[in-house]
Amino acid sequence: MQTEREIREQMALHGKSLYDRGLTPGSSGNISVRLPDGMLITPTNSCLGRLDPDSISRLDSSGNLLSGKPPSKELFLHRAYYDSRSKETAVVHLHSTWSVAVSCLADVDPENVLPAITAYYVMRVGRLPLIPYFAPGNKDLAGAVAEASRAAKGVLLANHGPVIGGSDLDTAVYAAEELEETAKLHMILRSLPTRFLTADQQTELHRLFPS
Repeated sequence: MQTEREIREQMALHGKSLYDRGLTPGSSGNISVRLPDGMLITPTNSCLGRLDPDSISRLDSSGNLLSGKPPSKELFLHRAYYDSRSKETAVVHLHSTWSVAVSCLADVDPENVLPAITAYYVMRVGRLPLIPYFAPGNKDLAGAVAEASRAAKGVLLANHGPVIGGSDLDTAVYAAEELEETAKLHMILRSLPTRFLTADQQTELHRLFPS
């Protein structure tokens, strides 16, 4: 089992990797890891590319700040997600370009935004519901995320970006990256005849690689 120090350093490493590749610009995006007695989450107004492990916010199980800087203003999204998905221990929320672009399209299926383009998307993300637009900081968004994430490990916030979790931080980050690459493929292929994975192929993947 990782120590808290190791988790803090891992969060900083992943944050820098995501930032350096342009997946979350400026001070956008946030990462959290659930602990047995609380949570670690990136601080408010922090750049993921320049995270200080010691400044990462440490919260107790009630959401009270124990150490580090004040937590992300979107803490409520992470808590809502964890409340609905007991097996997930990490959450990544990005403002990644291609995923945000898809979240702004008018003709997507709100029950499942992206088609099954690749096997790894099906395995790591699966169904991706669209959450209606809420203004930043609107706490009603928490209820919408909690409801949608009961049946999906990832959700896409309209005109905002993705929220996705995993059984550990590596898994959550890989899922966020796979989602972004699939969103990019979707935008590239929108005007082209495309062969998607069939329902039977997706069922087989879920059988072989249960999440």
